[in-house]
Amino acid sequence: MPALRNILDQRVHQADPALIEDLGNRRIRCFSCGHCCPIPDGQPGVCKVRFNRGGTLYVPWGYTAGMQCDPIEKKPFFHAYPGALAYSFGMLGCDLHCGYCQNWVTSQALRDPQAISPPLEISPEALVRDALDQGAKVLVSTYNEPLITSEWAVAVFKEARAAGLLTGFVSNGNGTPQVLEYLRPWIDLYKVDLKSFSDRHYHELGGRIGPILESIRRIHALGLWLEIVTLLIPGFNDSPDELRQLTEFVAGISVDIPWHVTAFHADYKMDDTRSTNAEDLLRAVKIGREAGLRYIYAGNLPGMVGEWEDTRCAHCGETLVSRYGYHIQDYRVAADGRCPRCSSQIPGRWAAQFDGQIASHPFLPHKRARFVTITGH
Repeated sequence: MPALRNILDQRVHQADPALIEDLGNRRIRCFSCGHCCPIPDGQPGVCKVRFNRGGTLYVPWGYTAGMQCDPIEKKPFFHAYPGALAYSFGMLGCDLHCGYCQNWVTSQALRDPQAISPPLEISPEALVRDALDQGAKVLVSTYNEPLITSEWAVAVFKEARAAGLLTGFVSNGNGTPQVLEYLRPWIDLYKVDLKSFSDRHYHELGGRIGPILESIRRIHALGLWLEIVTLLIPGFNDSPDELRQLTEFVAGISVDIPWHVTAFHADYKMDDTRSTNAEDLLRAVKIGREAGLRYIYAGNLPGMVGEWEDTRCAHCGETLVSRYGYHIQDYRVAADGRCPRCSSQIPGRWAAQFDGQIASHPFLPHKRARFVTITGH
């Protein structure tokens, strides 16, 4: 079988003009992520999957590295159509190289020789058709960093919107004004992993904190539904001072942005750090509440964090959505998105009618799609 690089080189499309700048001498600046790489002829960007050939920037196209249906709560979105089924798809590559990445087999392709995930040939129409066959309400680009494959995401999302599906990104948030404006007409939900509030820590992960903070501000200003997740890693990003700065930053944009603080377990190259426990999460929750955040969720430890899996009205305290892990046990948000007790508007994207828990976990496909593995020539 040909090398993965050769296979991916055959599945490309020219970059959208909105995401590039001609620097002359066949050099191109790419605006798909916060690195804003100036890419010489014959070279890829930091992501390894956007590359310059003869003064033209080529980007990933026509494949997926995996698809999976899950409860939307797994993304996690807690204030967007609870109980709905989210159909996830992804490509290969990332602009960061986090040592604890749970999706490293796809995200670190072309960077780590152990990261091997044979891509499947597919079209936007086929992806959307499969999502509909599974009963999905939302189509989500995830698994790798979706910003670096934005042209493909927009092609898929156009088909999804035409079919009545909602769309979303699960992203590290390392964007640019250009790429967020490019995505804005075609995306409904955006989850950002705010991994730290230290530029030094972001350098360790292969990025900078500045573009991520600016992107969070911009995503909220553009009117996309935004939720933020911080994977709490003992000894890395869990100091009280860092968590205080992080939560005060989020609250400074809006106290209504849901913040998920989730438990770490050893993965990929970070196998010598202890797992996060419930006490760690609850300490972070307390700091977030002191910063003024109204909707905080402690994740990945079902049944161990008390009320912090549930959605409660910030005004009267009424429990509106009761959860155990990804499973909804009770749902009481009114059809107009208000608290039934005090009539306060609950921030989010709520369905006019709650359809119950659509997906089990793990979700068992209604009908298995058959897609062909790309083997190259």
